[in-house]
Amino acid sequence: MAYAKGKYALFISDRSGLKFPYTEMATEWNGSKVHTSEWEKKAPQLMPHRHRPDPQALQFARVARTPFPVANLLPIDPFTVANGLTTINVNEPNHNRSNNDYVRFRNLIQVVGGISNTVYELSATLLTALTADSTEIILNDTSAFPTTGFIVLNELATNNTVPLEALNETIQYTANNTTTNTLSGLTRGTSAPSYGITYNPTSARAHAVGSPVFGSYIITVIDTDNYSFILNAAYTPTVSEVSGGTIPPAAGPVNTKA
Repeated sequence: MAYAKGKYALFISDRSGLKFPYTEMATEWNGSKVHTSEWEKKAPQLMPHRHRPDPQALQFARVARTPFPVANLLPIDPFTVANGLTTINVNEPNHNRSNNDYVRFRNLIQVVGGISNTVYELSATLLTALTADSTEIILNDTSAFPTTGFIVLNELATNNTVPLEALNETIQYTANNTTTNTLSGLTRGTSAPSYGITYNPTSARAHAVGSPVFGSYIITVIDTDNYSFILNAAYTPTVSEVSGGTIPPAAGPVNTKA
C-alpha cells in the first residue's frame, strides 16, 4: 500500500526522545530513527578489518654472506721492473685494494725482467702428503716463495664431477726454509685478506702428493691504479722493462672459495 509523505507529521527521535518533523528523519546503521542533526555513522571499531597473520619468513631466503672476490684481468704489460730491484710495480686501474692485501697472479705466460713467470705465479707441487693435522708442508721448490705468507692447495680430483677448487684449502705460514723446501708455522684452514676484508675460512683437510700449490704476495698500495710487491731476493730482475705480455695476466685473491 502507499504511504503518506508526512510533510505535516512529526516523529519522536529514538535517541533524544524529542519531536521533529517527519521529513527530517534519518535512519542510523542499527535501524534507529533519529533527526538528521543527531545522525552518526557507524563507529570504525565496529567494522574491524580482517586480520591476517603476520608473515614469519621469506619464501626464498638465503644466508647472508660476503661473496668471495674473483681474479681481475690486468691491462697489457702491467708489470714495471727495474734492473737490480726486487720491488715490482703493478698497474691495475681502479684496483680498490688495500695495504697488506695478498694477491695471487695467474696466467702470466712470459718472462718479466729476466724472471720466469712461475716466480710471479708462485706455483709448486706438494712433495709429501698432508693430513688435516700436519704442521709442515714440503714442496718441490719454495725458493721463490716469500718468507711468510699465504698459499692455497688445490686437491687433485679423483672424481671428474668434483671441481679442483671445490676441495681446496688456504694455509698461512710464518717460515720458509728454502734449503729443505719446507713451509712451517702453519695456520690451517684459514683465509687471506683481499680488498681489506678477510673472507670466510676454508677447512683443514688431507692433500695428496702432487697436489698443486700456489703462493701469493703481500702488496703496498701506491695509488688508485698501482700497487707493488717484493720478489724473493733470490730472484732479482736483470732487465728494466714494462712487461707482462700481450695476453693480459690476472690478479686476484689467494683463494676464490670458502
